[in-house]
Amino acid sequence: MRIGVYPGSFDPATLGHLDIIQRASRLFDKLIVAPMINGEKHSSFTMEEKVDFLRRMTRDLPNVEVESFGGLLADYVKEKNACAIVKGLRAVSDFEYEFQMALANKKLNPDVDTVFLMTGQKYLFLSSTIVRDIARHGGDITGFVPEEIRDDIMKKLDRTR
Repeated sequence: MRIGVYPGSFDPATLGHLDIIQRASRLFDKLIVAPMINGEKHSSFTMEEKVDFLRRMTRDLPNVEVESFGGLLADYVKEKNACAIVKGLRAVSDFEYEFQMALANKKLNPDVDTVFLMTGQKYLFLSSTIVRDIARHGGDITGFVPEEIRDDIMKKLDRTR
């Protein structure tokens, strides 16, 4: 079984993330979407919220599982018997950082490869940071996040209410 792991902060998950998930799910027998526990970043959403959001937005993808993790990604991928790490790229600046991480993960776990997927053209500008900024100012995030989670994001972040 070919297993891929798509890690990220997903704070919150966006339509760009969903685009990568849908496309990666066609490449693997099983895709594990793995929101990471990262002590260096302050998250706007709890891990429970992130997992819930991702499960709701991927419920129609039978080979996709959502599971949070902490620690080294190379160790997690090995534990899950995955053959690849999936990373989405928007710009050259994303590639530079992700390329370094791919080399480090390969050094830590020589059995795993990193698969880079370019985001769909209509999502090139989209990031979780942009979604948070728009939501905090009461803006409309329709078209940026899946409908299933839009209201929950607005309830948590909209400071204009």
